[in-house]
Amino acid sequence: MDKLIAYFSASGVTERAARDLASAAGAALYRIEPEKPYTAADLDWTDRMSRSSEEMKDPSARPAIKGACPDLSSYGIIYIGFPIWWGVAPRIINTFIESCDLKGKRIVIFATSGGSPLSHAVMDLARKYPDLHFEEGKLLNGKVASDII
Repeated sequence: MDKLIAYFSASGVTERAARDLASAAGAALYRIEPEKPYTAADLDWTDRMSRSSEEMKDPSARPAIKGACPDLSSYGIIYIGFPIWWGVAPRIINTFIESCDLKGKRIVIFATSGGSPLSHAVMDLARKYPDLHFEEGKLLNGKVASDII
């Protein structure tokens, strides 16, 4: 069964984890890129008016993704990775999920985090998208282990 690692990385940390996971799993990579790249000021979580803070305050925010959703028809397992923002997935992950046909796919969530657990982010996605099947993978803040594959 073919595997795809779809990931969003704002600072490069999640990208390193995604690349390590793709190598360990023998999976293809797809970077979820915002149409308008985030600047350091946009990512300043201590500034309540920063772009990321504003997006996370608005549950309906859907930042645009650069390019079209990849063809997922040949993939049985989709790993979706992201840095945890405010305890949940960044809103661009909602854009990705809503833009792609993930029905019938095994979706494994992984993330990087400075302190938040993965479980809340997975529960939040499962609540928002009850027709999809999400599995909790791992926080990949260090070495990628084979137990997520």
